[in-house]
Amino acid sequence: MRLSIIIPVLDEAENLPGLLGHLASLCGCNTEVIVVDGGSEDGSRQAALRAGARVIRSGCGRARQMNAGAAVAQGDVLLFLHADTLLPSVAVHVIEAAIRRGGGAQEYAWGRFDVSITGRPFMLRVIAGLMNRRSRLSGIATGDQAMFVTRRAFGSVGGFPDQPLMEDVELSKRLLALSRPICLKDRVATSGRRWEAHGVWRTIWLMWRLRWAYWRGTDAAELARLCR
Repeated sequence: MRLSIIIPVLDEAENLPGLLGHLASLCGCNTEVIVVDGGSEDGSRQAALRAGARVIRSGCGRARQMNAGAAVAQGDVLLFLHADTLLPSVAVHVIEAAIRRGGGAQEYAWGRFDVSITGRPFMLRVIAGLMNRRSRLSGIATGDQAMFVTRRAFGSVGGFPDQPLMEDVELSKRLLALSRPICLKDRVATSGRRWEAHGVWRTIWLMWRLRWAYWRGTDAAELARLCR
């Protein structure tokens, strides 16, 4: 199995050297890393190139960037990774093993990792636990959980929808028509910077408002405006 790790970035020069160094230590010759820059002005592209990653440019917007990365990827499985998220050391092995266990359904397999959120507030641990449990029950994965999907499944649902918010939720809903997600108990570590910067409770309230509004049919562009 060949794995393509696709990282959408916008002004992530501070995080990229550590992330790409981490990936280099756990990825073998059957794994490629693609950084998709959406117009950074802080030297993100140069930082990724210095680290030896393949770098492409695309229009701004996480969904567009991830679709652009998928379009040039060579892997049988695509893994979408945020620039502030680190994979567990066994990531490549457990993805391959989980997909192969799918048997005849493996061409349409997809899934995500459990997540832990790094940061000082104790509530971040509670939030991570609730995210993992909710995801298991609903079958909806989020970008923080390092979603992975076979190329066949990704193509069959048309990739990420071209929308400015909730693209991970919408992709999950489309993939659920093919199969339930593989929920790996191995944990990725994602930064709690947005919770700490804006306040834990305020961020929780905003995220639940946005999800509730999206579930009720509010357009993603309107949600992005409210989020800003």
